[in-house]
Amino acid sequence: MEKKVAIVGIGTTGFRATTPDVSYRELTYEAAVKAYLDAGIEPNDVGAFVCTSEDFVEGYSISDEYAPDQVGAVLKSCHTVPGDYIQALGNGYMLVQTGYADIVVVQGMSKASNMLTKGDLHTFAADPFTWRPLKESPHAIAAMDMHRFLFETGNNLEQCARVVVKNRFNALSNPLAAHSCKLELEDVLLSEPVSYPLTELDIAQYADGAVVCVLATEEAARSLKGDPVWIRGVGWATETNALDSRTWGDAVYMRLASDRAYKMAGIRTPAKEIDFAEINDIYSYKELQHLEALRVCGEGESGKLTETGWSEPGGDFPVNASGGSLGCGNLLELDGGQKVLECVTQIRGRAGERQLKDVHTGLAAGWRGVPTTTGAVVVLSD
Repeated sequence: MEKKVAIVGIGTTGFRATTPDVSYRELTYEAAVKAYLDAGIEPNDVGAFVCTSEDFVEGYSISDEYAPDQVGAVLKSCHTVPGDYIQALGNGYMLVQTGYADIVVVQGMSKASNMLTKGDLHTFAADPFTWRPLKESPHAIAAMDMHRFLFETGNNLEQCARVVVKNRFNALSNPLAAHSCKLELEDVLLSEPVSYPLTELDIAQYADGAVVCVLATEEAARSLKGDPVWIRGVGWATETNALDSRTWGDAVYMRLASDRAYKMAGIRTPAKEIDFAEINDIYSYKELQHLEALRVCGEGESGKLTETGWSEPGGDFPVNASGGSLGCGNLLELDGGQKVLECVTQIRGRAGERQLKDVHTGLAAGWRGVPTTTGAVVVLSD
């Protein structure tokens, strides 16, 4: 029989452009302490730990060795997911479902400021035969996808710019956000070109931070002081990362991931059954592309709906009220963690100035970024 699994505690450091005052270990420790206080547990109460850690991104071989100490997982079951935070959350969910542990902790962090050559890192992750020899910016991959998406759907550059203006402004109400500001459409459209049609302001800037959450069975959740938020459905998928065989302009990975999450959650009409969404917007067009892939709206409708204010905090379907990746920062493998954090905060009614009205079900969707085609989705409810 399938068990109900809840997030009973969550903690974060918040997100900053750079954190010279703390190490990646200290970031994780702070988030873990806050999560345990929120749930009312000690590390000894935890049956298993899942760490979100990618050697390639973090610059350390066997980087997961640097996580267990800070979350209290020494000499305990601990494994690593080299992917998006929501993928790690899904692994934690399965550990609870199988009966392996009643309480599971999921950790993720970003120390992007430690990396001096981020562009080279992303380029090195791309195909060594078809891409690296071109010596192009890694953003050029996203630019080609953006160009195809706009051509196929009829969405336009101004609508993408509206996403930037909306999300960076939303971040002004989020004390955890790293890159909040007030922009005009012209600021985005006329900003420095990077790779046509992408401009500098279309791209999320990097940030550091950590998120730790505590999962528990229904029985354990009821005995803890934490305010439970239930995981109704979770899924992830990867399309080919090969440039010559991927589906340009369409986020197939996000459609497949969301279909799995919706099926598990019993959701048939996402726009009616889900109250708000926190979705990846590392590039401005990705919010529009992901909205359509998530079946929240039809093909070619996301841009027009954005123009009407539909995705504003006061609109019919708020999207990235936290500021999203554009406002909070590109957090690498922690991307989905920021989205889950905001969904939990909103559903609990603790978002302060940015609190949405009458929300009970939220959707968090993460993407691993260029050059990957991996996405993950989770549906959360009170």
